[in-house]
Amino acid sequence: MSPRLRTTPMSTASAFAICICVAAGVAPPAHAEPCEGASAAAQPLPNQAVQIPSPSRLAPFNRPIGHKPVGANDQAPLPRLGQLPLAILKALIPQSAQVEKQAAVAPVPNPGANQQAQPVPAQAPVQAAPAPAAAPVPAAPPGTSIVGWVTGPDSPNETIKRFAITGTDLGIMWDNGDPANRQVLMAFGDTNGYCGIPGKQWRYNVLFRSQDGALAKTVAVPDGVVANPYSGSPVWRPGISKQIVNTIGRAPQETGIIPTAGVAVGRNQFMNFMSIRNWDSPGSWSTNFSAIAVSSDNGENWGVYPGTIRPPGGGNENFQMGAFLKPGPGDPYLYSFGTPNGRGGSAYIARVPPNFVPDLTKYEYWNAGSNSWVPSNPAAATPVIPGPVGEMSAQYNTHLKQYLALYGNGHNDVVMRTAPAPQGPWSPEMLLVPSSQIPGGIYAPYLHPWSTGRELYYNLSLWSAYNVMLMRTVLP
Repeated sequence: MSPRLRTTPMSTASAFAICICVAAGVAPPAHAEPCEGASAAAQPLPNQAVQIPSPSRLAPFNRPIGHKPVGANDQAPLPRLGQLPLAILKALIPQSAQVEKQAAVAPVPNPGANQQAQPVPAQAPVQAAPAPAAAPVPAAPPGTSIVGWVTGPDSPNETIKRFAITGTDLGIMWDNGDPANRQVLMAFGDTNGYCGIPGKQWRYNVLFRSQDGALAKTVAVPDGVVANPYSGSPVWRPGISKQIVNTIGRAPQETGIIPTAGVAVGRNQFMNFMSIRNWDSPGSWSTNFSAIAVSSDNGENWGVYPGTIRPPGGGNENFQMGAFLKPGPGDPYLYSFGTPNGRGGSAYIARVPPNFVPDLTKYEYWNAGSNSWVPSNPAAATPVIPGPVGEMSAQYNTHLKQYLALYGNGHNDVVMRTAPAPQGPWSPEMLLVPSSQIPGGIYAPYLHPWSTGRELYYNLSLWSAYNVMLMRTVLP
């Protein structure tokens, strides 16, 4: 489907041009069956009535291979809900060595900037900051358990019936920042729907909204209402969630547009995403670029800042996937972790004043060699967490009074690290969810933004079911 594009101004501390992507769709067809993933290009859908499939569980179906964890089994049994045993990872991964400093380059003007945007001031010399004290090795959490399904045929959200979602993954979460109507927004990746129609209702991405703070069974999602920016999901028509971010036509080959991080600044929602060139092999894929999309209506409609496009090269290859981090008390910056495409790279970090999220010239990158933040030069960034790091999320934890990061390691386990500062030093890994306890390929642990205390809640994708479940870990 070729989306229609129009340019719309967005009001922020500095103004930029964005292109709003508008899509149209219709209700699901009469029969549900397993769907293919990215190979089934999205097409206009016929207007047919919604009927609910009788099977309570759908068989595994084809998905983009790049999301598949190494060694995952499509036919693995689905997990039983309940308590999981825990273990501490004995082999501690050492911190990466200092990386040779690289020369800074002059910032490139932001092509998305409005002509009335303020000029970029000259950067002051970077002063070396004292290194924070090393983070202690975290103690073992008392327990980790599966709460329940967020999506899929066994979810209490009934996502087939209510959103035409038979399978999806990721579910990145962030607070919408709206004091009058506080919600958690959840963005999902490749999404499958009903299959008995042209296009098979495959969507690049979809969005849920929730006000559920109890999380006793899962993250409860209300119904989607057309053009209602606070309903449970942006929908084309009742019963089918719409694709929220479409192609912007900047790549000759594009097989996916995958959200990787989200954050609110005031009433504006910012979402980092990656444009997939090719799903190469399990755990490895190639990207055209990463970029930042914006919504001023609580995720109902999105546009893309052209000036935020990061094609691989010049250090931008280390920021193809992202993880926004709101700071702890007294810190004026917003932080953005970056990792290369795939699950094999290290994690890097940048910071930016919150009002300048769409202006890459305002970003500063942590360089361990100089123990300082280097402005406007992603090539100066050095690893803060050694790889392999897959699909990470991070937040400040008020119980620990430390920053924590969750991600998948090279064994497809979910692990956690803590640190006194966003740039580290980060503690050794702690094992939260062994992949052996949930066969079928787990990946993408995305923290719930309201669980910043002793109880951590986070989404986790399961390849064999190709759906998302909510996890709970109790910190010591």
